[in-house]
Amino acid sequence: MVSRSTIPNQLTLLRLVLAAAFFVILNQYRYPDIHTWVLWAAIVTFILASLTDLLDGYLARKWQVESTFGRIMDPFCDKVLVLGAFIYLAGPRFVISTDGVLPVPFIMISGVYPWMVVVILARELLVTGIRGEMEGQGLKFGANIWGKLKATFQFIVIPIVLLIVWFDPHGNPQVGWMIHVRDGLIYTTVIVTVISGLPYVTAAAAALRGDRRAAASDG
Repeated sequence: MVSRSTIPNQLTLLRLVLAAAFFVILNQYRYPDIHTWVLWAAIVTFILASLTDLLDGYLARKWQVESTFGRIMDPFCDKVLVLGAFIYLAGPRFVISTDGVLPVPFIMISGVYPWMVVVILARELLVTGIRGEMEGQGLKFGANIWGKLKATFQFIVIPIVLLIVWFDPHGNPQVGWMIHVRDGLIYTTVIVTVISGLPYVTAAAAALRGDRRAAASDG
């Protein structure tokens, strides 16, 4: 019999398994026409993985079985899923070669470019570093509303981008308007991701200033 106390952690680990399945599935696709069915399988798998993120936290709070394991693994599994998805979307499977027709050598059918992945990854590394340092000093540094908004936005945007890739707005002029929708979503995601990291930076700076003032008064 499965214990209530273990179900949220099992859902968290299931998200990691689904993330691996998502990458394996997406690895079969290459634009424009190699295994387009893969995109639908990837969308379904990603949505299922996203739902486990909502469910594990909800159940842990409802049943009051929050654990250190879940507190560590939950954000880790989120980052593996989301960052891995963005890395794939900025990879060679989603490249359109311009063959010298345009001033740029290639276009990303996903709308996700490597520099965007660098920005998103830098934010995650910075916040993780700050959180680890502050909590090591005994300060509570949980996710804020901006962090939750960022995660929710990323979970929504990634399957939408995959769906737009399936419609192929670059190859189908009838749905060319989807390019603007895709770009708007991607750039908004990058902006929200950056903004969501600022409260952590300001809170850490304030905590450090408080430590310095305390040290000065003790001296």
